[in-house]
Formats: sequence, structure tokens, C-alpha cells
Amino acid sequence: MEASVPINDSQQPKVDYKIAPIVTSLLLCGFIGMFGETALNIALAQLMSEFSVSQTTIQWLTTGYLLVLGILVPISAVLLKWFTTRQLFIASVSLSIAGSLIAAIAPNFEILLTARIFQAAGTGLLLPLMFNTILIIFPPAKRGAAMGMMGLVIMFAPAIGPTIAGYLIQHLSWHWIFWISLAVLIIALLFGAAFLRNVSTVTRPKIDILSILLSSVGFGGIVFGFSKAGESEGWGSPVVIATLIAGGVALLLFAWRQLTMDKPMMDLRAFKYPMFTLAVIMLFIVMMVLLSSVLVLPMYLQMGLGKTALAAGLLLLPGGIVNGILSPVMGKLFDKYGPRWLVIPGLLIIAATLWFLSGITLVSTSAFIIALYTCLMIGISMVMMPAQTNGLNQLPRELYPDGTAIINTLQQVAGAIGTALAVSILSAGQTRKFIELGVNPEVMDEIYRQNLPIAMTSGVQNAFIFGLVTAIAAFVISLFIRRVIVKEAK
Repeated sequence: MEASVPINDSQQPKVDYKIAPIVTSLLLCGFIGMFGETALNIALAQLMSEFSVSQTTIQWLTTGYLLVLGILVPISAVLLKWFTTRQLFIASVSLSIAGSLIAAIAPNFEILLTARIFQAAGTGLLLPLMFNTILIIFPPAKRGAAMGMMGLVIMFAPAIGPTIAGYLIQHLSWHWIFWISLAVLIIALLFGAAFLRNVSTVTRPKIDILSILLSSVGFGGIVFGFSKAGESEGWGSPVVIATLIAGGVALLLFAWRQLTMDKPMMDLRAFKYPMFTLAVIMLFIVMMVLLSSVLVLPMYLQMGLGKTALAAGLLLLPGGIVNGILSPVMGKLFDKYGPRWLVIPGLLIIAATLWFLSGITLVSTSAFIIALYTCLMIGISMVMMPAQTNGLNQLPRELYPDGTAIINTLQQVAGAIGTALAVSILSAGQTRKFIELGVNPEVMDEIYRQNLPIAMTSGVQNAFIFGLVTAIAAFVISLFIRRVIVKEAK
């Protein structure tokens, strides 16, 4: 019988909410946010050619997005206490609309990157709002299923994103990825404005400017430093070292200030709850694996195996669909059995799949890639929502905004670190292979292009070995997970 951690939830008042319109409004926007993020991955190879930029530069369309999230999401704990649900929803969707419009007409890399910043700002407001709202309107016994439904919608977007993007790129242009997003976001804004109701309590605590500054420098510095290290300057660059040190020091000062304030911007006392802390660590690692994999695999498929953007998207489609379908199933299983019998096997599946992915070659079949990616998505569906829901269940109601802000912040930071490290490892492995083959990686001539698939595959193998090591670490941590039993108010 599984051990559990009982938590008293009797202090939480019971209120009846019109759940359907609230959840529909939030999930529609979350769907488009995830669609726009993953759909762009399939276009990176074409964007590198069209804008004449390198792999390490093009990654900023992903890393820059995560950098803004890493800076903005920590502030969300305060924003959730200062503004109503409707106000934050309208602001987040408006920013996403602006970003989609700018991206749709972007003529160069710089403007497209600017658009991604607007999109990230919108998503940075929306993600904590979604999770905080779910925690408020659903009782603990039904949160697993609710989180699973959220996972279905949010994961279905990245499932179909690469396929739709591949089709658009092949028949129209990558700009249409954002025209489609723009249309759906406008519909979501109108729907939300009509039906979304306020569910949170506005307390308007004092805003601590120093905390915001330390948070921005800390999280932003860490993300920027890791991302910069993925570029040609490498880990020995003075800029990289200085940025990482500055970010680390700022984070330590931020943590110290939050723990000594009566009303902190982000209440780090949430970490005194052990299941929440375990969930944060596991989600951090799994997010590194997930975002690095969905960035590296399309590069391998297109630049290694020579697939078109559409073909690459179709190969990733089954795994994403399976993940989306399984999310509500895993949510219901979590409500019934708890996290232990989902999270531990899920991490074993992730580790085994990454081991097989580290051995892919130029003769790996499409069926083999589809099977591996599907297994990876199955494992991730078994870990993400169960671990997150179990961790948040242990927090008292007043720490919900802080808990969701902590998880979402560290997930975005993890994604940025994971993609930066993966691209750095990929690029280093690719360069080493070029040198082994007697090819100058700095001269992109015909010999370079002929050997690019071999070098790219070698780099991708190294990137997946990195993912395997992190997944094993998460598995060891998962052995300590216990179910949180919440005693509801009568």
C-alpha cells in the first residue's frame, strides 16, 4: 500500500463556479500558445537559410521566448494578487495577438525575435493564471482529471503544430503559422471577454521593486548565460561566465530576501513541503528533456535524414497525439492511485527511450523514429501532470499563486537551459565529427554539405546522451515520491 502525506484543506471555502466557460477560455489560449511555440521548431531549418543565421543564432527564437518567460513568470505571483482573472486574461491574450501579428509580417530575424518576445509575455501571464484558476475552481479529488484535460488540449497543440507548420511551409510560407494563431487568438479573446469570470481574490500586497529587480537579473542572467554558451563563444567566454555568476548571485539574494520578508513577492516557503519540492525537481528535469528533444529531433530529421518539413512534422504527429490522449487518462489514474505508480515507470520509459535515441543513425527507419518519439511522449505524460498535481496539492490555498509561479518559472528556465545545453552539445559533436572526417566546419562548401548529415547525426546522438543522464537523475529522485491526501471541507 502506498504511503501518503495527509494535508488538511478544510480552511478552503467552497464556491460554485461555472467551470465550462472559464476552462474553455483558458485552454483555447493555451492551445494556441503551445501551437505557436512548437510549430516554429519545424521551420527552424528554413529560417536558418532564409535569414542566413546559424543554429546557435536561430535557437534564440526558442531560448529568447523562454528567457522572457523566466523573467516574467516569477512576477506572476504578485500579478495574480493585484489583478482580477479577467484583467490578466485580456492582457495576456492581447500581448499574444500583438506578437502573432508582428511575426506574421516579420521580414527578418530581428523582427521575428521581437514578435516572440511579445508572445512570451502573453504566455508568461497566461500559464500561472491557468494553473492557479484550476486549483481554485476544482476540488482536490478532481484536480488530477482537470490537469489531465488541460494536458490533452495543451499537448494536442504541439502534436499537430509541426504537421500543420510543415504543410504551410511546403505550400504557402512559415508566416501562415502566425496568421492562423492570430485568428484563433482573436476568437479566444472575444469568447473570454464574454464568458470568463473572476475567481481569484485581489489583495494588492505591497510591490517590492528590489525583489522584481533581483528576480529579473537572476532568472534572466541564468537563462542568458546558458543560451550564450551555446553559441560559438563557448563556455569559456567572459560574457558567459560573468552572466552566470551575476545570475547566480542575484538568485541567492532574491531567495534570501523572499525568506526574510513578511509578505514576499514569491513565497519560497512553499519549498518546506517535501512533495512540492520533489515535484519541482522532477518537472525541471523532464522539461529540459522535453524541450531539448522537440528542438533536436526536427533538426535531425531534416538536416540528417533529409526529410521535408512536412514529412518531419508527420513523423512527430503520432507521439504528440498519444501524449494528448493519455493526459486525461493519466489524470484520472492519478486521482485513483496517486503519483507513485505513474511517475516512476514513466521516468523509466523516458530513460530507456533516450538510450535508444542516442543510437540513431542515417539508416534509422521512419517507423523506428515514430516508435521512439511515441514512447518518449508516453513517459512524459505519465510524469508531468501527476507530479505537478501531487506537489501543488500539498500547498495551502494561500500558497497556490506562489506554487504555480515557482513551477512555471523553473519549467521555463529548465527549458531554456535544456535547449541551450542540447544545441551546445549538438554543435560540439558536429564540429568534432567534421574534424574527424577532415572537413573544415567553417567553410560551408560542397564537401561540407555532403558530410553534414553524418556530422549532424553524431551531434544529435550526443545531445540525447545528455538527456539520458538527466532522466536517470530524475528517476532516482522519483523513488521518494509519496501521495498527498487532501482532507476536503465538508
